[in-house]
Amino acid sequence: MSDQSAGALARVIDVRYDEILAAWIAQQSASTRRSSISEADVRSQCGELLSALRKALAGGDDTQGPAWGPVREMLQRVSFTRAQQGFTPSETATFVLSLKRPLFDAIRAEAKSDVDTVTTGTWAATELLDRLALVSMEAYMRTREELIARQQQDMLELSTPVVKLWEGVLALPMIGTLDSSRTQVVMESLLQRIVETGAEVAILDITGVPTVDTLTAQHLIKTVTAARLMGAECIISGIRPQIAQTIVHLGVDLGDVVTKATLADAFKVALARNGLAVVRPRTTGTAGNGSANGATPPAR
Repeated sequence: MSDQSAGALARVIDVRYDEILAAWIAQQSASTRRSSISEADVRSQCGELLSALRKALAGGDDTQGPAWGPVREMLQRVSFTRAQQGFTPSETATFVLSLKRPLFDAIRAEAKSDVDTVTTGTWAATELLDRLALVSMEAYMRTREELIARQQQDMLELSTPVVKLWEGVLALPMIGTLDSSRTQVVMESLLQRIVETGAEVAILDITGVPTVDTLTAQHLIKTVTAARLMGAECIISGIRPQIAQTIVHLGVDLGDVVTKATLADAFKVALARNGLAVVRPRTTGTAGNGSANGATPPAR
């Protein structure tokens, strides 16, 4: 699009601004989910962009230049908002592309029977709106990528809770695949809780980990090593027969790390390391002398 074509479009918008805006709002209302955005917001967004577009066209056709800054900022803002509201990419692009028909109609009405003017103006408008739609989509995709990354981080943090089982004993149940990024979150969460509680034993329960390969084993060893540097010993629980066979087949060396089949077994070992044990209370054998749970009553 040349500066001459940009000037011609600016004049068309100046002369038929209200007509174009009304037709564009009608197009938006027909194509936009009413539950997602109000008619007042549609009217405000259309009016703001059309005004910014009219001013930018008067400054030339360079959509990357300073004169087009307000247009780009407005499109980025709208795309950011619609990405957060759950709009699809096509619905977001429609915000710009739905301006084509009202603008084409205005160009034809203004040019009357001049075919060359209609053709030139229509092509210039098409080229311009396509470029602006790309700006809108790029902003939308950046926003979606940021939202997805933030949601993934939140899910990682939620899926790696460090639980205090007893004084000096922590448990970290893992569910799903253990990759590099998740290992980092696991390690940070575990080390932070070790510092906060002064725990001496940490149980890494991998019952919910579907498979253990060489990379997963390396991640586990890194976590164990980091915990040891903080003064806590680690026990790995949830070693199922299939996982045990896989570890042996891969030739993975877990070193002197204690492993147990269940979390309960690992908890017993952790208590024993702290000089504690879980025992059944003894009954007195005389009805009415024992407590409600069968434990021996305290001496008076």
